[in-house]
Amino acid sequence: MKILVIGGGGREHAIIKKLLENKKVEHIWALPGNGGISKDAECVNIGAKDIDAIVEFAKLNKPDFAVVAPDDPLVLGAVDRLEEVGVKCFGPSALAAEIEGSKIFSKNLMKKYNIPTAEYETFDNLEKALDYVKDKEMPIVIKADGLALGKGVIIAQNLEEANKALVMMMSEGAFGKSGSRVVIEEFLTGPEVSVLSFTDGNVVVPMVSSMDHKRALDGDKGLNTGGMGTIAPNPYYTLDVAKECMEKIFLPTINAMKMEGRTFKGCLYFGLMLTPKGPKVIEYNCRFGDPETQVVLPLMESDLLDTMIAVRDEKLSEMEVKFSKGAACCVVHASKGYPEKYDSGFEITEEDMGDAFVYYAGAKLDGGKILTSGGRVLGVVAKGDNLKCAIDKAYKASEKVHFENAFYRKDIGKKALEA
Repeated sequence: MKILVIGGGGREHAIIKKLLENKKVEHIWALPGNGGISKDAECVNIGAKDIDAIVEFAKLNKPDFAVVAPDDPLVLGAVDRLEEVGVKCFGPSALAAEIEGSKIFSKNLMKKYNIPTAEYETFDNLEKALDYVKDKEMPIVIKADGLALGKGVIIAQNLEEANKALVMMMSEGAFGKSGSRVVIEEFLTGPEVSVLSFTDGNVVVPMVSSMDHKRALDGDKGLNTGGMGTIAPNPYYTLDVAKECMEKIFLPTINAMKMEGRTFKGCLYFGLMLTPKGPKVIEYNCRFGDPETQVVLPLMESDLLDTMIAVRDEKLSEMEVKFSKGAACCVVHASKGYPEKYDSGFEITEEDMGDAFVYYAGAKLDGGKILTSGGRVLGVVAKGDNLKCAIDKAYKASEKVHFENAFYRKDIGKKALEA
């Protein structure tokens, strides 16, 4: 089979490596891919948001199956367009992808179908939003309605920070159109859990749980990022919590989407907060998380391609999807200065990694060398029989990857071990 994978980050590298485990796979194209992915797939310089060019490429090259991985092309309708020209796809339709594409849509969905989430109000008028936060208890959470590269959420600790965030989003256009409407919601407390799940719109099969580390610096300090590392499984996500989430969140969500005429087929990501009042939804994503995918897929024992095809054909109930009992850790290596200004163009070198491995994100191929080309450059991933073993191995392997101006957090998984 010839496979088309849309996207070019660490998540896509993890998906491609997992797809290659299936002996039926003879060729993978990555659009656009990156320098590190070029070791495992043919990278084609077509951007993930250039839907017209993607469709033309598919018509010309006739892939047997396509995986649309990032949020932007899903929200823009890449799956709908590819299916129209006869390419079978893994990923939700544009109508279903709205669950991530609009936070206002997802919050209203949860309210309508009694899915537990934070109390909230929505605004498209700056003055009304500023007036609303005046009397609110702090901290408070302010979210841009649309997609914002994982950076559209601000936790304001006081009124001054809340006002600044609202002006930045709604008046100064920090996130473009995405911030013209906002959700303002109560601040929830408790451990955070990410649960990626396969769903064909009828059944939900959760993958192993994970814990992301969003802040740039050790001790959860510094700015919010796209994610500086992950571990799986998440120790806070017990069997009792999983059962409650299935009954009150997972099944009600896919049933709600079906009732709304937006049947969701693909990977539905549940961002959860385990509050003193029970699990609540912080956010939905319409795709595999990044960098959660980098720890979840290495623990998957079932075949990814067969599972994706079953999702697309609504035959997921016929599949047994299994994950190993072990653990995994991903340490993200970033360019100094990320998530703000940083330099790139530095050569990346690897020593012998043993049984650890690297997923590339912000990297390009130049004259046979792999150079840094982004903020989050790569993720070093290791598996172990238990969490401590996986973390130790990932940090040992991290010393064997080198590029100028590199930095990474030294405490990925620390909180999980303490739990």
